[in-house]
Amino acid sequence: MTRFAPQDRVLVSPRHLAGSGLGSTTIDALGPLIHHFGWTTVEKLPHGRHALLASPGGEVFVQFDPLRQDGLWWTISHHEPFWQAQFSRQTPVEAISAVTQALPQMLGDDQYADRIPVTDQSTASVARAGGWSVRGALHGATWTSPDGHCTAEHTGGTEHVWYVKHSVLDGFDTHWTASFTVDTPERVTAQFMAHLIDDRPVLRHFEDVPTLARRAAVITSLSIGGLGGHTVHAVDQVGRTVAHTSGSLRHR
Repeated sequence: MTRFAPQDRVLVSPRHLAGSGLGSTTIDALGPLIHHFGWTTVEKLPHGRHALLASPGGEVFVQFDPLRQDGLWWTISHHEPFWQAQFSRQTPVEAISAVTQALPQMLGDDQYADRIPVTDQSTASVARAGGWSVRGALHGATWTSPDGHCTAEHTGGTEHVWYVKHSVLDGFDTHWTASFTVDTPERVTAQFMAHLIDDRPVLRHFEDVPTLARRAAVITSLSIGGLGGHTVHAVDQVGRTVAHTSGSLRHR
């Protein structure tokens, strides 16, 4: 694996291995709600340590709280009917932002619908299109990412209708979860899944990529000359896929 300095900017895929990316990217999840859709700040502590936003009609609240001891840093709550989505610390912020930025449309505010696409597919269809495999169960199904590190459980009649879990070798720094309670709209879960399985790489500082995930992820420098970082990353993605497929065939 190429050695990178901690502050090197790198491209990482698949997204579920990239870590949270929190820092300046937190504004991507909260900023548009405030600056473009008129959401109000109900609570805020200094230095971005905590924020609670409310939609103009008070139907939805978005909370960011990195001080929670249970590690559930993000909570989206809807009232009447009640549903809730929660994301733990290392959940990729791009997938969270995809949900938060789409919330106004789901509430009827479509003034920026041309800039913020919302998927019209089902969550299961999105997972299938991303190459995730499915295994049926008594009360639902479990979808698994091609590399086996991320699963999405879909169940009926329980507290959570979708529960996404990720880890590499059960490592603490790579472990994250996303849960969606019963009555969460399909558009919310599908939007999260669509941006989780997106094969486009995400930008990180190398030090922010979880240590155990670095061996499993495709990581390339953003500042590569010649072909450019994104092109080189795409080539590396193809190489990793071919190697993974060949390895699987040899072990059959």
